[in-house]
Amino acid sequence: MDLSTLVALTTGATLLACVLAVVGLHAHTTGRAQRAELVDRLTYTGPAPAGRRRRFPNLDRRLRRTKTGRRLERRLAATGLDVTPGEFFAAMLAVTAALWLIGQAALAPFFGPLAGLLGIWAALQFLTWQRQKRIEKFINQLPELARILANATQAGLALRTAIGMAAEELEAPAGEELGKVAHQLALGASMDDALGELADRLPSRELVVLVTTLVLSNRAGGQVVSALRNLTETLEERKETRREIRTQLSQVTMTSYAVPVLGVGALFLMNGVRSGALERMTGSPAGQIAVIIAFALYAVGFFLIRRLSRIDV
Repeated sequence: MDLSTLVALTTGATLLACVLAVVGLHAHTTGRAQRAELVDRLTYTGPAPAGRRRRFPNLDRRLRRTKTGRRLERRLAATGLDVTPGEFFAAMLAVTAALWLIGQAALAPFFGPLAGLLGIWAALQFLTWQRQKRIEKFINQLPELARILANATQAGLALRTAIGMAAEELEAPAGEELGKVAHQLALGASMDDALGELADRLPSRELVVLVTTLVLSNRAGGQVVSALRNLTETLEERKETRREIRTQLSQVTMTSYAVPVLGVGALFLMNGVRSGALERMTGSPAGQIAVIIAFALYAVGFFLIRRLSRIDV
């Protein structure tokens, strides 16, 4: 084999390797884009947003691969907010950084990290508050939901069809949650699994009773109409009872929030009366320990008041 033939073979092999590398890179990039699109489509169970572009998609995909991100995604799904885990995490970091700087500038450098931790706690409490508000609203819709299901089954419709009908007639959040159940049933999920996930997203005793009634009726048959009629009356009574209890405990709830607010307000008042007092106080380890103990006592008072005023119906 002469030199010219060897050069030609080497050049051809090099060009072929380059072509294969370009084709492989293109296939890899296309596959990653399609996979990311499929993950976004499968993990988002709510209605498609109209005209809103999702932000921080790379951060969102990385978060969903972690256990913490998946837990955060489930909490966001329970709140009904049109926010991805990446967007919420970025907003939480921004709020934490802002509170850190405000606490450090307005009070003392020692209060910067404490204000940052307060921002993280406030963000998680916001999710809990939104979820609880959505659960309360869903519970108030349960009597109407049971009534629609009873009327539909009495008319001879199957339970799957009745759930789809209720999803169309009811407003959010019941309509949205039942729409997810109907979507899962259409994809082949069992009635037990679809309703079980609904009870996990919005946990409440009333919903557990309704889900148990529907699951048992779907398994063994029976008088589902009469059971739903009786359940409707029971849910109406529990709805009124919950409203009365919430009204009676409204003052206690406001007190639980007023206690830590007064404590933080006292810090600003102290620093306003004598400028630099907090910085001098937190300049020693004894002062820092005293501040941490004070914040811990305020937190304990808040949780104790909330716990003692909680009445399960």
